[in-house]
Amino acid sequence: MKKPVIFDLDGTLVDSAPDIHAATNALLRAMGYQPLSYDIVRGFIGNGIPKLVERVMRASDIEFTIARHKGLCAQFEALYGERPAVKSVLYPGVRDALETLRAQGRRLGICTNKNLDLTLQIIEALEIAPLFDAVIGGDSLDVKKPDPAPYFETLRQLGVDRAIYVGDSEIDAATAKAAKAPFALFTEGYRKAAVAAIPHDFAFSDHDRLVSMIDAMEQQESAA
Repeated sequence: MKKPVIFDLDGTLVDSAPDIHAATNALLRAMGYQPLSYDIVRGFIGNGIPKLVERVMRASDIEFTIARHKGLCAQFEALYGERPAVKSVLYPGVRDALETLRAQGRRLGICTNKNLDLTLQIIEALEIAPLFDAVIGGDSLDVKKPDPAPYFETLRQLGVDRAIYVGDSEIDAATAKAAKAPFALFTEGYRKAAVAAIPHDFAFSDHDRLVSMIDAMEQQESAA
């Protein structure tokens, strides 16, 4: 039986930074603050909305209090939720790779730190939702990645005890390590460290190569 595959979302399947950047600057403008550059906001992605908003507050010299942070998170979610998939696009080759993996009989899941409702909006807008058997968001549990619990919950919903994890960042690598899961690193996402500094079983820069590399890894495991 072919192994299931669980994917991160932002920076792995979807280049969502343009819409996140737009929502961030809409929030800042509404408060009378100067916008932040695309590269700065892109670097804030990966730990979920609360951490992103915290980083935006610190970068914009907005006084941090728990109450203010909570309010700004709610405002950001509302702004982003209005337009979560206007500029966001699938990375080249993603749709074909997902469809091929499904055709092989693999079950597919998403495990992301993005809130579940936003995740569902995006994958529905990009017309890949039917390809997934389980979707876990950053608010599905009380903890987020790199805690392995969201990965394990995705496994539970898939009805399996092991799956390859595909992600783009240090957070995803740490999640896979904690879960003792095989990890495939997409090198063109939102990672901050060099590829060599991020533990992985294999790395790929083009989703057109993902299926063949998963197949090769499984063949090596079977031969071992």
